[in-house]
Amino acid sequence: MTRSPSQHNFVLALHCPDRPGIVHAVTGFLLRAGGNIVQSQQYGDAETGSFFMRVHVELTEGSATVQELRAAFAPTGEQFAMTWDLWDHAARYNTLIMVSRAGHCLNDLLFRWSTGALQIDIPAIVSNHRDLEGLADSYGIPFHHVAVTPKTKTEAEQRLMELVTELDVHLVVLARYMQVLSDDICRALRGRAINIHHSFLPSFKGASPYHQAHQRGVKLIGATAHYVTADLDEGPIIEQDVTRVSHDFTPAQLVSAGRDVESQVLSRAVRWHCETRVMLNGSKTVVLR
Repeated sequence: MTRSPSQHNFVLALHCPDRPGIVHAVTGFLLRAGGNIVQSQQYGDAETGSFFMRVHVELTEGSATVQELRAAFAPTGEQFAMTWDLWDHAARYNTLIMVSRAGHCLNDLLFRWSTGALQIDIPAIVSNHRDLEGLADSYGIPFHHVAVTPKTKTEAEQRLMELVTELDVHLVVLARYMQVLSDDICRALRGRAINIHHSFLPSFKGASPYHQAHQRGVKLIGATAHYVTADLDEGPIIEQDVTRVSHDFTPAQLVSAGRDVESQVLSRAVRWHCETRVMLNGSKTVVLR
């Protein structure tokens, strides 16, 4: 559907303790603001008593700015003890990508970014190796080689956080970055760092999951995209997928098939995060799509 240039689109995302009247209050506010709801999703978690909502609303140009809408909505947010934000629907996330030597996820993200399929800008690529510097150069993206050794790990993470601040980074993506981030970095990037794990968690953890899978004769292999936490590979899961394999697959064929799944799962997780469809719900996520 083609949107008229005289209309502005915004997204309101929120979560709060569940109680009667939330949807009425939100939609009533948007109606009074002159908004037309294009899309709305909601979820009430009976186990935690939490309510989640994402609304895409269309307003006539000149009716209100993002700042004015935020100020006007603040009393409603306070009334229902909401954690919320409201922003332009077309806002792009500054996304820093980290990678080591395997380039399939990076290559996939760069291609999707170049075609406009991802709502992101990529101000930098960070790697502990130089193998993929040429790929970054081919897309005109600054490449930062930050070597990591047991002696330089602290300095490397300090440089990472400097880049996050300097480049106003909203999201960090570990696109097969094969270094464990410290607890301090995980806490600093809580809810805004996504990792791709080359396994359908929680099975076959470790450095060689496909060889473990081969030894066990698996018929399905998969990948998991999750938020980074101090508990290695235990962060809230955003997306998972699997692909069917056969008894005659070699480890190399499993790796090849796994790369495709990893790339697809990671790109979906990044897209949903940057469209503000993912909300933390304790050790889990709610994905309103």
